[in-house]
Amino acid sequence: MVRSNAFFPALYLFSLLLIFQSCGSSTAEQQVEDLIFTVADGPMEITVTGTGELNAKKSVKIRAPQGMRPAGIYETTLSNLVPEGTIVNEGDFVASLDRTELAGKMSNVQTELDKVQTQLEQAKIDTAIDLRALRDEIVNLNFTKKQKLLEVEQSKYEPQSVIQRAELDLEQTERDYKQLLTKYDLKQQQAVAKIQEINTLLRQNQQQLQKYLDLSNDFNIFAPKTGMVIYARTWNGKKEPGSRISAWDPVVAELPDLTDMISKTYVNEVDISKVQVGQDVTIKVDAFPDRKYTGSVLKVANIGEQLRGYDAKVFEVIVQVNEVDSIMRPAMTTSNEIVTNVLETVTHIPLEALFSDSLSFVYKRDGNTLVKQEVITGLSNDDMIVVEHGLAAGDAIQLTEPNNKSSLTFIPIDQAIKDEIRQKQEEAKRAREAQAMERRKKMEGVDMPSPSSDGGGGGIIIIN
Repeated sequence: MVRSNAFFPALYLFSLLLIFQSCGSSTAEQQVEDLIFTVADGPMEITVTGTGELNAKKSVKIRAPQGMRPAGIYETTLSNLVPEGTIVNEGDFVASLDRTELAGKMSNVQTELDKVQTQLEQAKIDTAIDLRALRDEIVNLNFTKKQKLLEVEQSKYEPQSVIQRAELDLEQTERDYKQLLTKYDLKQQQAVAKIQEINTLLRQNQQQLQKYLDLSNDFNIFAPKTGMVIYARTWNGKKEPGSRISAWDPVVAELPDLTDMISKTYVNEVDISKVQVGQDVTIKVDAFPDRKYTGSVLKVANIGEQLRGYDAKVFEVIVQVNEVDSIMRPAMTTSNEIVTNVLETVTHIPLEALFSDSLSFVYKRDGNTLVKQEVITGLSNDDMIVVEHGLAAGDAIQLTEPNNKSSLTFIPIDQAIKDEIRQKQEEAKRAREAQAMERRKKMEGVDMPSPSSDGGGGGIIIIN
């Protein structure tokens, strides 16, 4: 009885061991199978993929008044702005600017204007008093001159000395009279000049005040044409109510042409050599993932730039969107796939199956053995790479390095074959360059986008 009870637990443990070994063997076989890739021939696309941002190719800028800088107002606050996306007609209200600084300048000019007007009135009064006094002196001196003339006439029967004294007095009086007339003329000219000076200052202040008044009216900004209002962008974000508007960057908003859209992207300097004008692009709007559009590379920047937040330099790429769709709006995020090359039928393998020391090779199964097969590679995309020589369809290769890699046989490619393949690759490269030239010619008649107002901030790098 005791023997029987001990037998069954032992049998149970033995059964569990067999099941565990069977499962473990199956898992190991599956792992080995997963590490093997069977080479096949087929079409292959070389693409650069990434995200971009929709923009209108052309837009009308809604600007703050250009008189800000001449008026000495170099920055002000955007106090009011219609909601983004508002459809406005020509002449409709769009935005208003804060008038606090302008009101202060107007107050200062008005104070100066009042002061000058007071000076003008005072100058007129002083001139009137001075000239009246001189005219009285002239009248009195003229009366004195007549008296002296009478005395000369009456002294003709007097001694010669008396006659000479009377004549001298008359001559002195006539001299004083002429000098007083000259003084009166000079005083008049002086008064006219002074009043002209004050009037000039008065006109200057009046003109300045009128400029401020006109500028104050222009601080209410209206739509120059019909369209949808899109907020202007800078490296610091959107210009919204409360944002600062600079006299050097007075754009408040834009009225984009929604019938002609582009997608602006930035390509990492590592991948920019693959991107050329005229290449086809597949575009998806992230907000509407079920819709797909086509496009073409319109412009590739020649000079890279260092964008904030990125270590590597990037190059701006402009993609022309071919279709028109009412759902498209500026600033929408897009997923772009730039097709840099299309290969009809090629041998290609996963990138992780390719290894390299001084030469490129793969771990190829040759019957039950594993060898290191040298390969000549070509173009690649995100996942696959073309094998020009060294593999054929149906070959099995390993995706990971084996433990005994150092003892495996290396199978090289003959140098003559290498030279032949390299020559064919150069010919294929020249053919691709000729195709690229043809694509660029087709894009020559396409209009370029108008200069952007977004200040160059916030681009998204394409990752290949």
